[in-house]
Amino acid sequence: MENNQENEKQVQVESVSVNDGAPAPETAQPESESDKLVSELQDKITDLTDKYMRVAAELENTRRRAARDTESAVRTCGMGMAKKFLPVMDALDAALKQTPDDQGIKSLSLALESAFAQIGIVKIESVGQPLNPQFHSAISTVPADDKHAPNTIFQEMQTGYMYGDTVLRPAMVVVSK
Repeated sequence: MENNQENEKQVQVESVSVNDGAPAPETAQPESESDKLVSELQDKITDLTDKYMRVAAELENTRRRAARDTESAVRTCGMGMAKKFLPVMDALDAALKQTPDDQGIKSLSLALESAFAQIGIVKIESVGQPLNPQFHSAISTVPADDKHAPNTIFQEMQTGYMYGDTVLRPAMVVVSK
């Protein structure tokens, strides 16, 4: 046993003395291979990180686009439904002009106006306002007088409505000339 230990020490000494303390050539080569491997792995990490960031950005863009499309579809559907109820409101307004004291018609008109307001439909104010082609459609003119300046709305023939910032129907008006 003692002889084995001495032989091992001698082998160790010989390997050190043969290489003069410099690393063995075989160990130098794996370091360059390991450097290459590290470099390749870093490149892969960079590439995968870039791909991940692009996919994440595309996913976020898709999510935003879907939300915007959904909102647009809901808005379009709401506008379509609102346009179908405008004749009902017109009929109630006409009935109120004929019988202004009828409490049933008044109550029904107020309920419909309240429902319109809750979903974002509002009347376009016209009488006494200057003519605005975005909101008003002039169907007739009358001569201007002391009460009404030129290009001012004299009378409203049909009420106009807006849904949010979009005109559902322009108001049909008579304008002073």
